[in-house]
Amino acid sequence: MKATAESESSFFDIPKWRAFFLITLVTIFVLIAKKVFLENDTAAFEILESRGQMGVFHTLNTLQYVSVPLIYLIKFTVIAFILWVGCFMFGYKVTFGQVWQVVVISEFIFFIPETIKLLWLLLVESDPDLHQIKAFYPLSLINLTDTDELAGKWFYPLKALNVFEVIYWFLLAAGIHHMANKRKEIAYAIVFSSYVLMFILWLGFFAVVYK
Repeated sequence: MKATAESESSFFDIPKWRAFFLITLVTIFVLIAKKVFLENDTAAFEILESRGQMGVFHTLNTLQYVSVPLIYLIKFTVIAFILWVGCFMFGYKVTFGQVWQVVVISEFIFFIPETIKLLWLLLVESDPDLHQIKAFYPLSLINLTDTDELAGKWFYPLKALNVFEVIYWFLLAAGIHHMANKRKEIAYAIVFSSYVLMFILWLGFFAVVYK
């Protein structure tokens, strides 16, 4: 038990800006790997190349890489605010900075499915097209459907509902529990009544407004 507590402490006590910098670098690396080893070998890429439109393609890729830190900054801030309000409502005295740190560190869980996806499409799935690359997400609900018949509005929600997302919820609760050093049951209540609720509502909203 003591070793577990020390491990948890060291994990959530990683300086938030160091974690943010690392997660940004790894995300850019994963994006580059996906484009080089997967997307660049698809028929759509070959069509762009034959039409001489690769300049536009490279420009869009560059913008995507540059936008990674900004997107993460917005994402982490929004999630941290939702959780921080939840902490306040339950009487948990944690600072916004502490919650933001928990959110950043917990995000590392999502590199596991990204790595699995890259390896699966490289080593198992033979010559995937853009549709297969878009549709595949490890241990998600979308894998239980026929993606060829699935409406576009369901791709994101069904990929978002996956095992790693659930693990993320429990990491958030563990992090808040660690920062506040109070009952773990309340930390779970905070996460499920704030972030998880908003997450489910967001998926429903996305499915309704998607055209």
